[in-house]
Amino acid sequence: MVFDPSKPAQSNAFLARLRAGELTLMLGIRNARTADAVRIAHSTGHHAIMVDLEHSTMPLDVAANLCGVAADLGMTPFVRIPEREYGAIGRLLDGGAHGIVAPRIETAEQATDVGRACRFAPRGQRSQLASVPLTGMRPTPATTLNPILDEATIVQVLIETTQGVANAEAIAAADGVDMIAVGANDLTSELGVPGQYEHPALREAIATVAAACARHQKPLMLGGVADQALFASFVSLGVAPLQLTGMDTDLLHSAASVRVNAIKQAHYGLEPA
Repeated sequence: MVFDPSKPAQSNAFLARLRAGELTLMLGIRNARTADAVRIAHSTGHHAIMVDLEHSTMPLDVAANLCGVAADLGMTPFVRIPEREYGAIGRLLDGGAHGIVAPRIETAEQATDVGRACRFAPRGQRSQLASVPLTGMRPTPATTLNPILDEATIVQVLIETTQGVANAEAIAAADGVDMIAVGANDLTSELGVPGQYEHPALREAIATVAAACARHQKPLMLGGVADQALFASFVSLGVAPLQLTGMDTDLLHSAASVRVNAIKQAHYGLEPA
């Protein structure tokens, strides 16, 4: 979607969707390097993509190009930046990202730093520019462009540690933070129960973060829990219906396994691996 710079800042449809409790699907991209992955996300009904730079060697220009295509198709493109790598934020937003996911946030100060890197003065310190993909690369004066970009940008901070959970109230209150996510994989490891998503300690941690998000009216995403019945139980605590359907690498492996096993059984009577 291209914003019209002749109009006032337009409300953020992605956040409005979450606040309305509508199921929202996001595809993770870690391995793909072409826009075909984005087109597949679009054709299969995803509403957003999340390009993962924390766990890949993908260069910034590839990530930005994937984001630009996603936005042109009407999806919301997020990028998960490497931990504390704030210098990448401005370039990714300039290149086409609409959302920034900042991993391993543990304090309100860290959350505030991310928020300030994503928005222009006086609210933040994003470096000024005139042309971005969001406005069709049309040169636009700062007085018009800045409110549009500030409104369109989504800052998501990721709580993955016990310290982050302990500081959830202050993190949720931080200016510039639009939504929070709990990373169940890292958090269960931090809690000493790696991969035990039904453990009461994880549930208690999610409830703590959810309560903080509710008080500050910020959506909460939960990542890492694939079991749909278990995920639904966390939604009852206040988790938004925003689901990462999978990473491209995981989905490719799953589809390849299904295809290979089907061939083995159909033609050779072999048992699945």
